Amino acid sequence: MEHDVVDTLIAPEGQLEVLSKAEVNKLLDTSQGGLYKVFRNCALAVLNCGSTIDDGKELLERYKSFDISIIQRERGIKLEIKGAPAIAFVDGKMVKGIHEHLFAVLRDIIFVSNEVTDNPEFDLGSTEGITDAVFHILRNAGILKPQINPNLVVCWGGHSINRAEYNYSKEVGYQMGLRGLDICTGCGPGAMKGPMKGATIGHAKQRLDTGRYLGISEPGIIAAESPNPIVNALVIMPDIEKRLEAFVRAGHGIVVFPGGAGTAEEILYILGILLHPDNADIPFPLVFTGPETSREYFVQINQFIHDTLGPEAQQRYKIIIDDPELVAREMQAGIKQVREFRKSRSDAYYYNWLLKIDHEFQKPFAPTHENMRNLSLHKNQEVHLLAANLRRAFSGVVAGNVKDEGIRAIEKYGHFEIHGDASIMGPMDALLASFVAQHRMKLAGKHYTPCYRVIQ
Repeated sequence: MEHDVVDTLIAPEGQLEVLSKAEVNKLLDTSQGGLYKVFRNCALAVLNCGSTIDDGKELLERYKSFDISIIQRERGIKLEIKGAPAIAFVDGKMVKGIHEHLFAVLRDIIFVSNEVTDNPEFDLGSTEGITDAVFHILRNAGILKPQINPNLVVCWGGHSINRAEYNYSKEVGYQMGLRGLDICTGCGPGAMKGPMKGATIGHAKQRLDTGRYLGISEPGIIAAESPNPIVNALVIMPDIEKRLEAFVRAGHGIVVFPGGAGTAEEILYILGILLHPDNADIPFPLVFTGPETSREYFVQINQFIHDTLGPEAQQRYKIIIDDPELVAREMQAGIKQVREFRKSRSDAYYYNWLLKIDHEFQKPFAPTHENMRNLSLHKNQEVHLLAANLRRAFSGVVAGNVKDEGIRAIEKYGHFEIHGDASIMGPMDALLASFVAQHRMKLAGKHYTPCYRVIQ
């Protein structure tokens, strides 16, 4: 099947207008150590904005002829793009927001390679080193705004949600926008797009022209969740763990909408951090919400948290069903507490330095068949460490569902096998089965074949 494609030549506007010869060589280097593959794949994902693909492998195969190269000119650089998805253009001209996202990708890939991963000053084996690296990537991307009172709400939720849930997420975003709150999401479709769309209307009504719609992604997930064009600040983190840390360090509160395995991973991540004894007194508003039709979803999530992490974990969030105004007021009040707390401790408003994130939540987890099989899923460990391992299990399911490498590994070696105590595996199997039954694993209309097997 032929898909409409466009060839074009574009110049940057306002950011990263010049590159060194070494940077260009690295970006065009197709060898293992080179950056071409990650740059090409992220660029293709950005250009595929608005498409209905949620499968990294399918996207790469659909646009096999896509190519992007850098032309060095005395006055700066240009990107030569061949075989780009036509969806990124209007009357032959690239959509402005997509143009910006393309150069944000270029900026972050170069910065992370030159200044972080290849820089001996960052100790990426230590907790402090990783937190520092996350800070530098966000600062370089212009995300950290020192003169603003805390107002950034992180919205998590599925890319594959139904129309009622999408409309609800938009209404919550609208109510938060009316109250001057900005939105940060994983930048894709579904529950990541809805709150931003709603907030733009709320901000417009309040004549707020400084509204921030921050999207945080990483190379593995971006192909399945192309940035939606409302995002006016995009940052690509090196991996899922640093992406999650960026959310909780930069955001001032979190709203969770219905979703699938990726949303469960995010819930386990934030709860695992909040359950660490050092974070007991740190205010962090966390609300789970959805329309009346999603009530059962949150009943199941709440039950799963009770069965695995216990009642203490349930104390760290509120569930609000079918009341967007209450969600917005709850966030506003919670963020006021965050401001007062940070002020009293002289902590930055723009970066949550005080939050203790255990190294187990920071170490990049490669969801190989062996690593998935060897996860410690038992109750004979501290509860925040169990949350870290459960997070990894769901991360593997996400990889097998939508990430190019994960999908290929499943095709080659079969299902991921997830072992553990029956008291954990039973609830986990039930939760994953409910996601499948509610079509939360893939976009509507696509048949879902599980990539995992839960062994009790």
